[in-house]
Amino acid sequence: MTPRLTRRSMVLGAVLLTVAGCGSGGGDAPGERADGGGTLTVWLMVDARESWPELVASANSRFAKAHPGVKVDVQYQQWTTKNQKLDAVLAGRNVPDVVEMGNSETTNYIVNGAFAPLDPKSFDRSGQWLPALADACRSEGRTYCVPYYAGARVGVYRTDYFKSTGITGAPRTYPELISALDRLKARYGAKDPSFSALYLPGRYWSAAMGFVKDAGGEMAVEKNGRWQGVLSSPKSVAGLSTWKKLMDDYYVGDRAKDNGDQPAVIGQGKVGVFYGNTWEAQAAADAKSGGDPRLKDKFATFAFPGPSGGLLPPFLGGSTLAVPAKSTRQELAADWIRIFTDRESQRQLVAADTLPNNTVQLADVAAGGLNGPAAQAAARGWVTPLAPGWTSVEKSNVLPEMLERIATGKASVEDATREADRRIDAVINER
Repeated sequence: MTPRLTRRSMVLGAVLLTVAGCGSGGGDAPGERADGGGTLTVWLMVDARESWPELVASANSRFAKAHPGVKVDVQYQQWTTKNQKLDAVLAGRNVPDVVEMGNSETTNYIVNGAFAPLDPKSFDRSGQWLPALADACRSEGRTYCVPYYAGARVGVYRTDYFKSTGITGAPRTYPELISALDRLKARYGAKDPSFSALYLPGRYWSAAMGFVKDAGGEMAVEKNGRWQGVLSSPKSVAGLSTWKKLMDDYYVGDRAKDNGDQPAVIGQGKVGVFYGNTWEAQAAADAKSGGDPRLKDKFATFAFPGPSGGLLPPFLGGSTLAVPAKSTRQELAADWIRIFTDRESQRQLVAADTLPNNTVQLADVAAGGLNGPAAQAAARGWVTPLAPGWTSVEKSNVLPEMLERIATGKASVEDATREADRRIDAVINER
Protein backbone atom coordinates (compact mmCIF):
# COMPACT_ATOMS: atom_id res chain seq x y z
CA MET A 1 0.00 0.00 0.00
CA THR A 2 1.48 3.21 -1.10
CA PRO A 3 1.96 5.95 1.42
CA ARG A 4 0.00 8.65 -0.37
CA LEU A 5 -2.47 7.84 -3.12
CA THR A 6 -3.78 11.39 -2.73
CA ARG A 7 -1.77 14.19 -1.20
CA ARG A 8 -2.95 17.57 0.00
CA SER A 9 -3.19 20.26 -2.65
CA MET A 10 -0.53 22.90 -2.28
CA VAL A 11 0.59 25.87 -4.35
CA LEU A 12 2.94 24.64 -7.03
CA GLY A 13 6.38 26.21 -6.95
CA ALA A 14 8.59 26.70 -9.95
CA VAL A 15 10.54 23.53 -10.68
CA LEU A 16 14.04 24.63 -11.54
CA LEU A 17 15.09 21.50 -13.37
CA THR A 18 14.49 19.64 -16.58
CA VAL A 19 11.55 17.26 -16.23
CA ALA A 20 10.45 14.59 -18.61
CA GLY A 21 6.72 14.07 -18.16
CA CYS A 22 6.56 10.31 -18.07
CA GLY A 23 9.59 8.84 -19.78
CA SER A 24 10.41 5.28 -18.92
CA GLY A 25 14.13 4.88 -18.73
CA GLY A 26 17.58 6.22 -18.04
CA GLY A 27 21.14 4.95 -18.00
CA ASP A 28 23.94 5.91 -20.35
CA ALA A 29 23.70 6.55 -24.04
CA PRO A 30 26.31 4.84 -26.23
CA GLY A 31 29.74 6.28 -25.56
CA GLU A 32 28.88 7.89 -22.23
CA ARG A 33 31.12 7.10 -19.28
CA ALA A 34 29.44 5.67 -16.19
CA ASP A 35 31.45 7.94 -13.87
CA GLY A 36 31.02 11.37 -15.46
CA GLY A 37 28.99 13.39 -17.93
CA GLY A 38 25.73 12.22 -19.42
CA THR A 39 22.38 11.94 -17.67
CA LEU A 40 21.26 10.57 -14.33
CA THR A 41 17.59 9.55 -14.49
CA VAL A 42 15.58 9.87 -11.29
CA TRP A 43 12.02 8.67 -10.79
CA LEU A 44 10.21 10.61 -8.07
CA MET A 45 6.53 10.53 -7.24
CA VAL A 46 4.46 13.55 -8.16
CA ASP A 47 4.30 14.54 -4.45
CA ALA A 48 7.78 16.04 -4.76
CA ARG A 49 6.76 18.30 -7.65
CA GLU A 50 3.58 19.43 -5.89
CA SER A 51 4.82 19.85 -2.35
CA TRP A 52 8.60 20.43 -2.21
CA PRO A 53 9.90 21.47 -5.65
CA GLU A 54 12.43 23.75 -3.98
CA LEU A 55 14.03 20.73 -2.29
CA VAL A 56 14.40 18.93 -5.62
CA ALA A 57 15.94 22.01 -7.20
CA SER A 58 18.29 22.54 -4.25
CA ALA A 59 19.49 18.93 -4.24
CA ASN A 60 20.08 19.00 -7.98
CA SER A 61 22.05 22.23 -7.66
CA ARG A 62 24.28 20.76 -4.96
CA PHE A 63 24.72 17.57 -6.98
CA ALA A 64 25.70 19.60 -10.07
CA LYS A 65 28.48 21.32 -8.12
CA ALA A 66 29.84 17.94 -7.03
CA HIS A 67 29.47 16.37 -10.49
CA PRO A 68 29.89 19.00 -13.22
CA GLY A 69 28.56 17.86 -16.55
CA VAL A 70 26.08 15.31 -15.19
CA LYS A 71 22.52 16.25 -16.01
CA VAL A 72 19.79 15.12 -13.61
CA ASP A 73 16.57 14.19 -15.40
CA VAL A 74 13.75 13.96 -12.85
CA GLN A 75 10.73 12.09 -14.17
CA TYR A 76 7.62 12.37 -12.03
CA GLN A 77 5.43 9.30 -11.61
CA GLN A 78 1.92 8.58 -10.37
CA TRP A 79 1.40 6.10 -7.53
CA THR A 80 -1.27 4.22 -9.46
CA THR A 81 0.94 3.42 -12.46
CA LYS A 82 4.52 3.59 -11.18
CA ASN A 83 5.03 -0.07 -10.29
CA GLN A 84 3.61 -1.29 -13.58
CA LYS A 85 5.97 1.01 -15.46
CA LEU A 86 8.89 0.00 -13.26
CA ASP A 87 8.26 -3.71 -13.81
CA ALA A 88 8.26 -3.10 -17.56
CA VAL A 89 11.55 -1.19 -17.67
CA LEU A 90 13.30 -3.55 -15.23
CA ALA A 91 12.69 -6.34 -17.73
CA GLY A 92 14.91 -4.47 -20.18
CA ARG A 93 18.25 -2.67 -20.02
CA ASN A 94 17.25 1.01 -20.12
CA VAL A 95 16.38 1.57 -16.45
CA PRO A 96 16.16 4.68 -14.25
CA ASP A 97 19.11 5.21 -11.95
CA VAL A 98 17.08 6.17 -8.86
CA VAL A 99 13.51 5.13 -8.07
CA GLU A 100 11.19 6.21 -5.27
CA MET A 101 9.27 3.37 -3.61
CA GLY A 102 6.55 3.24 -1.01
CA ASN A 103 7.98 1.66 2.13
CA SER A 104 5.51 -1.23 1.89
CA GLU A 105 6.48 -1.91 -1.74
CA THR A 106 10.19 -2.57 -1.38
CA THR A 107 10.44 -6.14 -0.07
CA ASN A 108 9.26 -7.94 -3.18
CA TYR A 109 11.72 -5.99 -5.36
CA ILE A 110 14.58 -6.57 -2.93
CA VAL A 111 14.12 -10.34 -2.64
CA ASN A 112 13.93 -10.61 -6.43
CA GLY A 113 17.26 -8.79 -6.89
CA ALA A 114 15.89 -5.62 -8.50
CA PHE A 115 17.90 -3.17 -6.36
CA ALA A 116 21.62 -2.74 -5.78
CA PRO A 117 22.97 -2.93 -2.20
CA LEU A 118 23.97 0.36 -0.55
CA ASP A 119 26.32 1.15 2.33
CA PRO A 120 24.15 2.74 5.05
CA LYS A 121 27.20 4.26 6.74
CA SER A 122 27.69 6.59 3.80
CA PHE A 123 24.27 8.24 4.31
CA ASP A 124 23.59 11.03 6.78
CA ARG A 125 22.04 9.99 10.11
CA SER A 126 21.54 6.39 8.99
CA GLY A 127 21.92 5.31 12.61
CA GLN A 128 18.81 7.32 13.47
CA TRP A 129 16.57 6.34 10.54
CA LEU A 130 12.98 5.68 11.55
CA PRO A 131 12.81 1.90 12.08
CA ALA A 132 9.61 1.41 10.06
CA LEU A 133 11.36 2.94 7.07
CA ALA A 134 14.81 1.46 7.62
CA ASP A 135 13.52 -2.07 8.18
CA ALA A 136 11.72 -1.96 4.84
CA CYS A 137 15.10 -1.40 3.17
CA ARG A 138 16.94 -4.33 4.74
CA SER A 139 17.22 -7.99 3.82
CA GLU A 140 19.62 -10.60 5.19
CA GLY A 141 21.85 -8.00 6.80
CA ARG A 142 22.19 -5.74 3.75
CA THR A 143 20.59 -2.39 2.89
CA TYR A 144 18.95 -1.83 -0.48
CA CYS A 145 17.26 1.56 -0.16
CA VAL A 146 17.37 4.78 1.83
CA PRO A 147 14.48 6.29 3.84
CA TYR A 148 13.20 9.51 2.26
CA TYR A 149 10.21 10.85 4.26
CA ALA A 150 7.42 9.61 6.51
CA GLY A 151 3.80 10.27 7.35
CA ALA A 152 1.92 9.18 10.50
CA ARG A 153 -1.79 9.29 11.24
CA VAL A 154 -3.14 11.20 14.21
CA GLY A 155 -6.43 12.17 15.81
CA VAL A 156 -8.12 15.23 14.30
CA TYR A 157 -11.01 17.01 16.03
CA ARG A 158 -13.38 19.90 15.50
CA THR A 159 -12.29 22.58 17.94
CA ASP A 160 -15.68 24.33 17.86
CA TYR A 161 -17.51 21.09 18.74
CA PHE A 162 -15.13 20.46 21.62
CA LYS A 163 -15.57 24.00 22.93
CA SER A 164 -19.36 23.97 22.76
CA THR A 165 -19.42 20.61 24.54
CA GLY A 166 -17.17 21.83 27.33
CA ILE A 167 -14.23 19.63 26.42
CA THR A 168 -11.02 21.42 27.32
CA GLY A 169 -8.08 20.45 25.17
CA ALA A 170 -7.19 17.37 23.17
CA PRO A 171 -7.46 13.89 24.75
CA ARG A 172 -4.17 12.72 26.20
CA THR A 173 -5.24 9.30 27.44
CA TYR A 174 -7.66 6.64 26.19
CA PRO A 175 -10.16 7.31 29.03
CA GLU A 176 -10.08 11.01 28.13
CA LEU A 177 -10.74 10.09 24.49
CA ILE A 178 -13.73 7.92 25.42
CA SER A 179 -15.09 10.67 27.68
CA ALA A 180 -14.82 13.22 24.85
CA LEU A 181 -16.54 10.88 22.38
CA ASP A 182 -19.35 10.20 24.85
CA ARG A 183 -19.95 13.92 25.29
CA LEU A 184 -19.91 14.59 21.56
CA LYS A 185 -22.36 11.74 20.98
CA ALA A 186 -24.69 12.98 23.70
CA ARG A 187 -24.62 16.57 22.46
CA TYR A 188 -24.74 16.15 18.68
CA GLY A 189 -25.65 12.52 18.04
CA ALA A 190 -28.87 12.81 20.04
CA LYS A 191 -30.11 15.52 17.65
CA ASP A 192 -28.63 14.18 14.43
CA PRO A 193 -28.70 10.41 13.77
CA SER A 194 -26.12 10.86 10.99
CA PHE A 195 -23.52 12.39 13.33
CA SER A 196 -20.46 10.25 14.14
CA ALA A 197 -18.56 11.17 17.28
CA LEU A 198 -15.71 9.15 15.73
CA TYR A 199 -15.42 8.52 11.99
CA LEU A 200 -14.19 4.93 11.61
CA PRO A 201 -15.34 3.16 8.42
CA GLY A 202 -15.10 -0.62 8.35
CA ARG A 203 -12.54 -1.15 5.59
CA TYR A 204 -10.08 1.41 7.01
CA TRP A 205 -7.40 -1.24 7.49
CA SER A 206 -4.52 0.91 8.77
CA ALA A 207 -6.67 2.28 11.60
CA ALA A 208 -7.84 -1.20 12.61
CA MET A 209 -4.31 -2.62 12.51
CA GLY A 210 -3.18 0.16 14.84
CA PHE A 211 -5.37 -1.41 17.53
CA VAL A 212 -3.91 -4.82 16.72
CA LYS A 213 -0.40 -3.44 17.21
CA ASP A 214 -1.42 -1.60 20.39
CA ALA A 215 -2.64 -4.90 21.87
CA GLY A 216 0.67 -6.59 21.03
CA GLY A 217 -0.70 -8.46 18.03
CA GLU A 218 0.62 -8.80 14.49
CA MET A 219 -0.67 -9.39 10.99
CA ALA A 220 1.95 -12.00 10.14
CA VAL A 221 5.22 -13.33 11.56
CA GLU A 222 8.19 -15.27 10.24
CA LYS A 223 8.89 -18.66 11.82
CA ASN A 224 11.56 -21.11 10.68
CA GLY A 225 12.02 -19.23 7.41
CA ARG A 226 8.30 -19.20 6.55
CA TRP A 227 5.76 -16.44 7.02
CA GLN A 228 2.32 -17.08 8.43
CA GLY A 229 -0.75 -15.01 9.31
CA VAL A 230 -1.41 -14.45 13.02
CA LEU A 231 -4.50 -12.24 12.97
CA SER A 232 -6.36 -14.97 14.84
CA SER A 233 -3.89 -14.89 17.75
CA PRO A 234 -5.39 -13.83 21.11
CA LYS A 235 -3.65 -10.46 21.13
CA SER A 236 -4.66 -9.61 17.56
CA VAL A 237 -8.25 -10.63 18.29
CA ALA A 238 -8.25 -8.45 21.41
CA GLY A 239 -7.10 -5.43 19.40
CA LEU A 240 -9.75 -5.97 16.72
CA SER A 241 -12.42 -6.42 19.38
CA THR A 242 -11.54 -3.01 20.82
CA TRP A 243 -11.67 -1.48 17.33
CA LYS A 244 -15.10 -3.05 16.74
CA LYS A 245 -16.45 -1.67 20.02
CA LEU A 246 -15.31 1.85 19.12
CA MET A 247 -17.11 1.53 15.80
CA ASP A 248 -20.26 0.18 17.44
CA ASP A 249 -20.33 2.96 20.00
CA TYR A 250 -19.43 6.04 17.95
CA TYR A 251 -19.62 5.49 14.17
CA VAL A 252 -22.93 5.63 12.30
CA GLY A 253 -21.76 5.62 8.66
CA ASP A 254 -21.39 2.95 6.01
CA ARG A 255 -19.37 0.08 7.45
CA ALA A 256 -18.61 -1.42 4.05
CA LYS A 257 -16.45 1.49 2.86
CA ASP A 258 -12.88 2.61 3.37
CA ASN A 259 -11.40 6.01 4.21
CA GLY A 260 -10.67 7.08 0.64
CA ASP A 261 -13.18 9.94 0.70
CA GLN A 262 -12.53 10.89 4.30
CA PRO A 263 -11.83 14.63 3.76
CA ALA A 264 -15.07 15.09 1.82
CA VAL A 265 -17.08 13.27 4.50
CA ILE A 266 -15.47 15.28 7.29
CA GLY A 267 -16.21 18.44 5.32
CA GLN A 268 -19.94 17.79 5.64
CA GLY A 269 -19.67 18.73 9.32
CA LYS A 270 -21.16 15.59 10.84
CA VAL A 271 -18.02 14.22 12.48
CA GLY A 272 -16.46 15.16 15.81
CA VAL A 273 -13.16 13.22 15.64
CA PHE A 274 -11.42 11.26 12.93
CA TYR A 275 -8.17 9.35 12.62
CA GLY A 276 -6.10 10.33 9.62
CA ASN A 277 -3.26 12.24 8.03
CA THR A 278 -2.74 15.86 8.98
CA TRP A 279 -3.29 17.02 5.40
CA GLU A 280 -6.81 15.59 5.51
CA ALA A 281 -7.77 18.26 8.04
CA GLN A 282 -6.74 20.89 5.50
CA ALA A 283 -8.50 19.07 2.66
CA ALA A 284 -11.74 18.91 4.68
CA ALA A 285 -11.84 22.71 4.46
CA ASP A 286 -10.88 22.82 0.78
CA ALA A 287 -13.70 22.97 -1.79
CA LYS A 288 -11.43 21.32 -4.38
CA SER A 289 -11.33 18.20 -2.19
CA GLY A 290 -15.06 18.22 -1.55
CA GLY A 291 -14.68 20.01 1.78
CA ASP A 292 -16.24 23.16 3.18
CA PRO A 293 -14.11 26.35 3.22
CA ARG A 294 -16.10 27.56 6.23
CA LEU A 295 -14.30 24.90 8.28
CA LYS A 296 -10.92 26.54 7.78
CA ASP A 297 -9.03 26.75 11.09
CA LYS A 298 -11.64 24.62 12.89
CA PHE A 299 -9.49 21.49 13.14
CA ALA A 300 -6.71 20.57 15.53
CA THR A 301 -4.66 17.40 15.87
CA PHE A 302 -3.57 15.18 18.73
CA ALA A 303 -1.49 12.04 19.14
CA PHE A 304 -4.20 9.38 19.29
CA PRO A 305 -4.01 7.49 22.60
CA GLY A 306 -4.32 3.71 22.59
CA PRO A 307 -6.07 1.41 25.08
CA SER A 308 -2.68 0.07 26.23
CA GLY A 309 -1.80 3.39 27.84
CA GLY A 310 0.65 4.45 25.13
CA LEU A 311 0.02 6.19 21.85
CA LEU A 312 -1.85 4.18 19.24
CA PRO A 313 0.91 2.86 16.94
CA PRO A 314 0.33 4.46 13.52
CA PHE A 315 0.98 2.89 10.16
CA LEU A 316 4.07 4.81 9.08
CA GLY A 317 3.51 5.54 5.43
CA GLY A 318 6.47 6.93 3.62
CA SER A 319 8.92 6.59 0.80
CA THR A 320 12.37 5.18 0.20
CA LEU A 321 14.90 5.64 -2.62
CA ALA A 322 16.62 2.74 -4.36
CA VAL A 323 19.15 2.17 -7.14
CA PRO A 324 18.11 -0.47 -9.69
CA ALA A 325 20.69 -3.25 -10.01
CA LYS A 326 20.78 -2.72 -13.78
CA SER A 327 21.73 0.96 -13.50
CA THR A 328 25.13 1.71 -15.05
CA ARG A 329 25.55 4.79 -12.82
CA GLN A 330 25.17 3.30 -9.38
CA GLU A 331 27.81 5.42 -7.65
CA LEU A 332 26.37 8.65 -9.03
CA ALA A 333 22.87 7.49 -8.14
CA ALA A 334 23.93 6.76 -4.57
CA ASP A 335 25.55 10.19 -4.31
CA TRP A 336 22.38 11.91 -5.52
CA ILE A 337 20.42 10.01 -2.87
CA ARG A 338 22.98 11.06 -0.22
CA ILE A 339 22.38 14.71 -1.05
CA PHE A 340 18.61 14.37 -1.41
CA THR A 341 18.26 12.71 2.01
CA ASP A 342 20.91 14.49 4.09
CA ARG A 343 20.06 16.69 7.08
CA GLU A 344 19.80 19.84 4.96
CA SER A 345 17.29 18.19 2.64
CA GLN A 346 15.39 16.76 5.61
CA ARG A 347 15.23 20.26 7.09
CA GLN A 348 13.52 21.42 3.92
CA LEU A 349 11.05 18.54 4.15
CA VAL A 350 10.16 19.56 7.70
CA ALA A 351 9.60 23.11 6.46
CA ALA A 352 7.24 21.65 3.83
CA ASP A 353 5.12 20.13 6.64
CA THR A 354 6.40 16.58 6.16
CA LEU A 355 8.02 14.18 8.62
CA PRO A 356 11.76 13.54 8.18
CA ASN A 357 13.39 10.14 7.80
CA ASN A 358 15.19 10.19 11.16
CA THR A 359 14.35 10.46 14.84
CA VAL A 360 16.73 13.38 15.48
CA GLN A 361 14.91 15.80 13.21
CA LEU A 362 11.47 14.75 14.40
CA ALA A 363 12.24 17.16 17.23
CA ASP A 364 12.39 19.98 14.67
CA VAL A 365 8.70 19.56 13.78
CA ALA A 366 6.77 22.36 15.49
CA ALA A 367 4.94 20.85 18.46
CA GLY A 368 2.08 23.33 18.17
CA GLY A 369 1.43 22.78 14.47
CA LEU A 370 -0.86 20.28 12.77
CA ASN A 371 2.10 17.95 12.19
CA GLY A 372 3.48 18.07 15.74
CA PRO A 373 1.39 15.16 17.05
CA ALA A 374 2.34 13.13 13.95
CA ALA A 375 6.01 13.57 14.83
CA GLN A 376 5.23 12.47 18.38
CA ALA A 377 3.41 9.34 17.16
CA ALA A 378 5.94 8.43 14.47
CA ALA A 379 8.35 6.86 16.96
CA ARG A 380 5.77 4.07 17.47
CA GLY A 381 5.21 3.70 13.74
CA TRP A 382 4.99 0.35 11.98
CA VAL A 383 4.93 -0.96 8.44
CA THR A 384 3.24 -3.97 6.86
CA PRO A 385 5.03 -7.35 7.19
CA LEU A 386 8.29 -7.49 5.27
CA ALA A 387 7.36 -10.75 3.60
CA PRO A 388 8.03 -11.55 -0.06
CA GLY A 389 4.36 -12.13 -0.82
CA TRP A 390 2.80 -9.26 1.10
CA THR A 391 2.07 -7.48 -2.18
CA SER A 392 -0.10 -10.47 -3.10
CA VAL A 393 -1.88 -10.18 0.24
CA GLU A 394 -2.66 -6.56 -0.53
CA LYS A 395 -3.83 -7.29 -4.05
CA SER A 396 -6.18 -9.93 -2.65
CA ASN A 397 -7.79 -7.33 -0.32
CA VAL A 398 -7.52 -9.75 2.58
CA LEU A 399 -7.49 -7.10 5.31
CA PRO A 400 -10.33 -4.85 4.03
CA GLU A 401 -12.57 -7.84 3.33
CA MET A 402 -11.91 -9.33 6.77
CA LEU A 403 -12.67 -6.01 8.44
CA GLU A 404 -15.86 -5.51 6.46
CA ARG A 405 -17.16 -8.92 7.56
CA ILE A 406 -16.45 -8.02 11.18
CA ALA A 407 -17.83 -4.50 10.90
CA THR A 408 -21.08 -5.55 9.23
CA GLY A 409 -21.65 -8.46 11.60
CA LYS A 410 -21.33 -11.11 8.91
CA ALA A 411 -18.66 -12.90 10.94
CA SER A 412 -17.26 -12.83 14.44
CA VAL A 413 -13.77 -11.48 15.02
CA GLU A 414 -12.53 -15.00 15.65
CA ASP A 415 -14.06 -16.51 12.48
CA ALA A 416 -13.08 -13.63 10.22
CA THR A 417 -9.46 -13.64 11.41
CA ARG A 418 -9.11 -17.39 10.99
CA GLU A 419 -10.28 -17.10 7.40
CA ALA A 420 -7.93 -14.14 6.82
CA ASP A 421 -4.98 -16.15 8.16
CA ARG A 422 -5.76 -18.98 5.75
CA ARG A 423 -5.81 -16.55 2.84
CA ILE A 424 -2.57 -14.90 3.96
CA ASP A 425 -0.78 -18.23 4.35
CA ALA A 426 -1.70 -19.16 0.78
CA VAL A 427 0.27 -16.29 -0.81
CA ILE A 428 2.60 -14.63 1.70
CA ASN A 429 5.65 -16.75 0.88
CA GLU A 430 5.40 -16.23 -2.89
CA ARG A 431 8.22 -14.31 -4.51
